[in-house]
Amino acid sequence: MSQPLDLAAVRSFENLEFLARQLVEGFITGLHQSPYHGFSVEFSEHRLYNPGESTRHLDWKVFARTDKLFVKRYEEETNLRCHLLLDVSPSMYYPAPGHDKLCFAVLCAAAIATMLQKQRDAVGLVTFADQVELQTQVRSTSTHRHTLLLTLQQLLERPPTPRRATTDVSGVIHTIAQQIPKRSLVVLFSDMLGRAPEEQTATLAALQHLRHQNHEVLLFHIMDRATEADFSFQDRPYVFEDLETGETVKLQPSQVREQYRAAMQKYEHELVLRCGQYKIDFVPVDIREPFDKVLYAYLVKRGKVR
Repeated sequence: MSQPLDLAAVRSFENLEFLARQLVEGFITGLHQSPYHGFSVEFSEHRLYNPGESTRHLDWKVFARTDKLFVKRYEEETNLRCHLLLDVSPSMYYPAPGHDKLCFAVLCAAAIATMLQKQRDAVGLVTFADQVELQTQVRSTSTHRHTLLLTLQQLLERPPTPRRATTDVSGVIHTIAQQIPKRSLVVLFSDMLGRAPEEQTATLAALQHLRHQNHEVLLFHIMDRATEADFSFQDRPYVFEDLETGETVKLQPSQVREQYRAAMQKYEHELVLRCGQYKIDFVPVDIREPFDKVLYAYLVKRGKVR
């Protein structure tokens, strides 16, 4: 089983492109050795056979090796347009420099961009906080991917964005939904935190907007679960700071732990429920765990976008 990478080491690594390539190659090798053997042996050229469809294009050589039915893909089937949406708001710099959610999200985005390039698919990057900060073109060339990865590398080297009252995820998603001309895969990396109830509702409505535009959506909910979900702090006084607004509160964790956990469980349940209703793939991700969960979720989602 893969081990989680040291995020501090990732931030100090000077070549994100090389690191992403190593991560992807290790992931693919791991798939070959797992119960999913054959799933990605030639994942850029095949897709799983759906019962009831024509057997004309079945690849019998792959069946002989894997005992699984795969259909040969043709160029028009493999071409995909993918938009990577990356939340770079102050809360993404939690819990500490070098061990933060943004570092985890950047490496995941870099790895997915590398997988897309291997499959000759087009990829674009959008970074945002209270508004769109950067939006690249969507291309499939190796030069474009290299430029995109350099941009991601620069994100690891910059300080947090200035505090603002809100992070406008909904506004960004509505904008992107209107701009994407063709059916695409939209992959969102965000902690989805720091939102008032009405803002959370607006964000979910924006995700529904993407689905109405016939786009496939994959949401990676990135958290440090030990502290952000379970509130596992030592039982001593702390000063907690809202990274989005700068507001602080002094308290002992045991005073609010149960109420906090209940509120977080309710919020996550609502996210899961709404995403299920809108047919959005919701993937909770813990930055203390390996990256494989993210890459496998992407690979499964890509298989649905044809």
